[in-house]
Amino acid sequence: MNLRTDVRTFSVTSPVDGSTYITRPYADGATIEAALKRARAALPSWRRMPLADRLAILLRFGEEMKARAVPLAEMVAWQIGRPLWQADETPRLALVGQLLADVAPEALADAAYPSEEGIRRYARPVAGGLHLSICAWNYPTAMIGYLVTSPLAAGNVVIFKHSPQTPLIAEQAEEAFRAAGGPEGVFQSLHLDHADAERLIASGAFNAVNFIGSVNGGRRVHAAAAGTFTQVHLELGGKDPTYVRSDADLEKAVPLIAEGTYSNAGQSCCSVERIYVDRSIHDRFVDALVAETAKWSIGHPIEEKPMVGPVVRASAADTIRGLTEQAVRAGARRLMPQDARAAALGAAYVQPEVLTGVDHGMQIMRDELFGPVACVQAVDSDEQAVSLMNDSDFGLSASIWTRDVERGVALLDEVEAGTVYLNRCDHADLYLPWGGVKNSGLGRTNGRSGLTEATAAKAYHVRSIIA
Repeated sequence: MNLRTDVRTFSVTSPVDGSTYITRPYADGATIEAALKRARAALPSWRRMPLADRLAILLRFGEEMKARAVPLAEMVAWQIGRPLWQADETPRLALVGQLLADVAPEALADAAYPSEEGIRRYARPVAGGLHLSICAWNYPTAMIGYLVTSPLAAGNVVIFKHSPQTPLIAEQAEEAFRAAGGPEGVFQSLHLDHADAERLIASGAFNAVNFIGSVNGGRRVHAAAAGTFTQVHLELGGKDPTYVRSDADLEKAVPLIAEGTYSNAGQSCCSVERIYVDRSIHDRFVDALVAETAKWSIGHPIEEKPMVGPVVRASAADTIRGLTEQAVRAGARRLMPQDARAAALGAAYVQPEVLTGVDHGMQIMRDELFGPVACVQAVDSDEQAVSLMNDSDFGLSASIWTRDVERGVALLDEVEAGTVYLNRCDHADLYLPWGGVKNSGLGRTNGRSGLTEATAAKAYHVRSIIA
């Protein structure tokens, strides 16, 4: 591998105030090679370790991360701008570990196949080996559950690359794993730039690559792995739709849809970005959504207790504002009063917004926005709603709101998405497989599905008598 030997650093610019929050060195070639050597050396004993012992370490890892909840939340707030009071993700990370512990004994057990006298047939889930897990910045602590806990539970070892926006989370996680009794080399974090990560993938150094991030980032990972036969799992972007039928309970639905749109400043792969509403209730829905949106205050994420802080960087805010203004010029209506407070707070602050009169000819209805903007389009039928929901390059999650459960489920059957919800939206359900279709990715995480995809079925044909 042609890895760099010079000393290079990177800095995190905080969206809170534009300051340089921390600076870190990138791993050089010698550091990377040493990490790979330790991981390969650790694999045999970790894979042979009794499952109960591996799970015990991972449960302690979750508790060690919870013990670091206060500094981790502060790091999240300063590195990505989420309000401090919303920034503790450690309970969700620990829950991932607990749910894995609940299902792993069954999911990783031998599977029996038809056998006969003198011949036993079975398959055993076997860990693939060395995983590279690459994490996005938007839920930087919780997503460690998908990218680290799950492959480790299955018996793999992990080299972990976090986003350069959130490197401190990776450092804390590695420390917590060691404190939990994790053996040397089983879980290591490295600060890698994109070029070195791609070179490592292209070299065939890993058995699998797990990636959460943008579509463009996923394409680069997929391209780097081409021809290496490295297993690739990609959880990418979304342009998630919701459909509000005429019989929906608006009083209960609207606050949940607002939360699905504005939480984390709209910076979730499964944020609600397209809202289709039956024309007969469109105006009532919009009035209710505007009233609800007014409750989503914007403010300094550390000094105040706002509902929304800044987006991750000023350039992202510029993109969100640009797409919004472009839609308005094309005929969309902006319904929220413009508050000078957002601009006064800083360049990365974007006020929650409601747009009506949008359509699929507008870029804001086609490209992933990753910001706190609710785009509402009226529809005349279930068929039109489903057609518009599917008119997208993305397919991560989708939701429908209706009192008619049978009809709602029948419509969900027609929606092209990895996860579909009835009368809820946003946030992966940790009990269910998670992943997308189309440009939203490849593979599934969570629970049994995540463990299955982190292993391969090794077939055993055991003949006790040779005729």
